[in-house]
Amino acid sequence: MAEPFEDLFKDSDIFANREVLSPHYVPKHLLFRDRQINEIEKALTPSLKGERGRNVFIYGKTGTGKTSCIKYVVEKVKELPIIKAKITYVNCRIYNSRFRVLNKIASDHMPKYAKRGYGITDIYEKLINWIEEDGKILVVVLDELDVVRDLDDLIYTLTRSNSDIKSGGVTIIGVSNKLSFKEVLDPRSLSTLYENEFVFPPYNSSELAAIVKDRIESGFKSGVVDPACINLVAAISAKDSGDARLALKIITKAGEIAENKGQKSVGIDEINEASKFAEEELAYEVIGMLPEHQKLIVYAIAIMSITGGRYKKLNEDNESFLFSGEIYDRYASIVQSMNKDVKTSRLYRRYMADLEMQGIITTRESGKGIRGHTKLIKLSYQADKIKEMIEKSLFKE
Repeated sequence: MAEPFEDLFKDSDIFANREVLSPHYVPKHLLFRDRQINEIEKALTPSLKGERGRNVFIYGKTGTGKTSCIKYVVEKVKELPIIKAKITYVNCRIYNSRFRVLNKIASDHMPKYAKRGYGITDIYEKLINWIEEDGKILVVVLDELDVVRDLDDLIYTLTRSNSDIKSGGVTIIGVSNKLSFKEVLDPRSLSTLYENEFVFPPYNSSELAAIVKDRIESGFKSGVVDPACINLVAAISAKDSGDARLALKIITKAGEIAENKGQKSVGIDEINEASKFAEEELAYEVIGMLPEHQKLIVYAIAIMSITGGRYKKLNEDNESFLFSGEIYDRYASIVQSMNKDVKTSRLYRRYMADLEMQGIITTRESGKGIRGHTKLIKLSYQADKIKEMIEKSLFKE
């Protein structure tokens, strides 16, 4: 029998505030990110004083707190009594073209000009005039900027605007989990960036435990979650990636499983069950958003993880690793069979760094017993499911 509709509106016996458990929730204090927040604030200080500052680019694996920190800083900036700087936060997954980004900036600061009918040139000129009115600095935060379709045009437009602006300027803060995003930039764009770069480290197990404990205290009813669950969630999440987002997904899913079972508590069994769902869900989300050639590299790794290659898979510490060079050969073979151009080995190495940054693979340097020097690769997720997912994504009819 279906659950009565009115029962869906009853108070939960498990959750107190689900919003607190969302990876998009920004708490009033971000644990273990004081240093990173201070670095961002220091880098922004010249711009906030009305001076042309250096651009800032922030890198880090998924779930290392990049977006939370930058949103935290943006809100702090908005609270300051500043008249010489204006700030705009842009989620580039939504505003994924130069036109959309410029229109978002105009919408934030000049709503009457952010209308249909205005082209890029018109909006650009309006922005220049608006900046020059009082010599202000426009700070543009581009979160996940690597997904912008015409990124080179956007970066060139924003950086070169400083040459057109007589009084004031534009500062960029870029956030990405892909070190290779600059590969698409023209040398003219690169030459104008003049940036600071920060890398966010993954959280370790004890840090993840503290983060999970902090969110549980606000997100769950008191005494609902077995304290032993906290360290288990932290250990699972820290194993390969140090991903706080994965930790929050696991504890939230565990609460939902307990709720669906009609229980009034969350224990180890629910955590173990939830971790399988959460890891798979996160893998689908991250891999599904990869560019085509990075997907094909992951596809090659998944195939070789299942079938092996010309060389026997290397086993270290009961873990299976693959040779980087052979993965490249398999990737090249797949790309050629699709009548596409194979990326150079230099780009391949940058893509592998991106995949490791996002927690999709883990790597280590070869050690004793292996002739020469090579990198050893291991897929972080279940190979057969990743293979099936990419086949549906890239090779569907």
